[in-house]
Amino acid sequence: MSDTFCRRRPSCAAGGEVWPRNARDQVQRRFLMYFEPGKTPHNLPYDPFKSCVVPRPIGWISTTSSAGVDNLAPFSQFQNITFDPPIVMFSANQRSEGGQKDSALNAGETGEFVWNMATYDLREAVNISSEEFGRDIDEFERAGLTKAPSRLVRPPRVAESPIQFECVHLHTTRIPGEGPIGTVDVVFGKVVAIHIKDEALTEGRVDIARIRPLARLGYYEYTYVDKVFTLPPPGGGSTALSAGLEGSASRIRSVVGTEPGAAE
Repeated sequence: MSDTFCRRRPSCAAGGEVWPRNARDQVQRRFLMYFEPGKTPHNLPYDPFKSCVVPRPIGWISTTSSAGVDNLAPFSQFQNITFDPPIVMFSANQRSEGGQKDSALNAGETGEFVWNMATYDLREAVNISSEEFGRDIDEFERAGLTKAPSRLVRPPRVAESPIQFECVHLHTTRIPGEGPIGTVDVVFGKVVAIHIKDEALTEGRVDIARIRPLARLGYYEYTYVDKVFTLPPPGGGSTALSAGLEGSASRIRSVVGTEPGAAE
């Protein structure tokens, strides 16, 4: 039995059952890689984990510290988690020297943050704002970005971004990790205001192919969305399903007949 095959099947290396040659060959063709994170090595020059969860929307988060310093940083662990009410989350690992990252710290202390859509045209500014600066540094200024005042929260918006969400902090969940920066703060916020530039809309819809949102892959790699296709559910789906796919709370209530707070 080859050493390569044993490395990829830990039970083999530990003296487990020896498979027939034809069975081993079939497994090798099906599973070219197998490892258990934190337990067995992947034997690759670069860790593949983040490259397998792609593309990831970027949470370009602006906050203001309790001392009044504006902060801006991108996070590749970002997502909306529901739409009625609209809630988003971003997760931030720890600073390289330890301690919370500014975005998570500021959101928790002040109760507010803003999500700004990162686009291909803004890629250089996004990259600059990813550098780990001191807490007294304003990344807007470092990246040469314009601050647009928010309406309901204190942190400014990135004026050059086509879409921004003003958010109020709901809570932060800390998940302990391994290593100096493995611990992660998952920050949840309720979207209380949405800004969309006119040029980002075409016939009443957000024109994704036109604004080209930026997304993270693995390693130092990014991508952007410039192609969109439509794929309706089989049979067209119910009216409620259609409203849910759109993320329209008002349409769902009109179909289901449920008002906020009422029993379903």
